Amino acid sequence: MTNNHPSDTSEEHDYLPAAGKDALLPCYDLFTALLGVAKVHRTLIGQAGLSPGQRVLEIGCGTGNMSLRLKRAHPGVEFVGSDPDPLALRHARRKARRLTGIRFERGYAQRLPYADASFDRVLSALMLHHLDDATKRAAAAEVARVLRPGGRLHLVDMTAQGQGCMASCPGG
Repeated sequence: MTNNHPSDTSEEHDYLPAAGKDALLPCYDLFTALLGVAKVHRTLIGQAGLSPGQRVLEIGCGTGNMSLRLKRAHPGVEFVGSDPDPLALRHARRKARRLTGIRFERGYAQRLPYADASFDRVLSALMLHHLDDATKRAAAAEVARVLRPGGRLHLVDMTAQGQGCMASCPGG
C-alpha cells in the first residue's frame, strides 16, 4: 500500500503509478483489457445515470479508459479525470485529443483541486484499495465536499478478500 501524501518530488512517487511502475505504463491498457476491466467500467457508467449538462469527476482516472468510454457514451456531459500520475495523464490526454468537454488534471483523491459543490457525480474504479485507511477517509471527505447537493458517488473496487464491490452513495 502506498502512503499517498502529495509532494512535488519526481524521483520517488508518492502514489502508485498506473501500471505499478513507470516502465510498465505502455502495457497498462492491454493488461486492463485482458482482465476485462471494460465490463466493470460499462457497469459503473450505467449505474451513474448520467444526463446532458452534468459535471462528472473521475478520481484515479489513470490512462483515461473509463473517462473516454463515459465521454463517448455521454457526449453532453462535462468530464474531468483526476490522477496523481503525470505519465498516465499524458496518455489519457493523447487518447482524448479529438474529444471536447473532457480534460485530465493532476490531483490526489484526498486533496481535490476543485471548488465545493462543483460536480453532479464522482466516479472511481479500482483505485480505492491502493489507499491506506486515513487517506480513504480524507478522500471520502473530499468527495462529499465537491459533490453538489443531490450529487452521487459511484465506485467499484476490491475488498480485502479480493471480491468486487460496487457502491452508489448520495452526497450533498
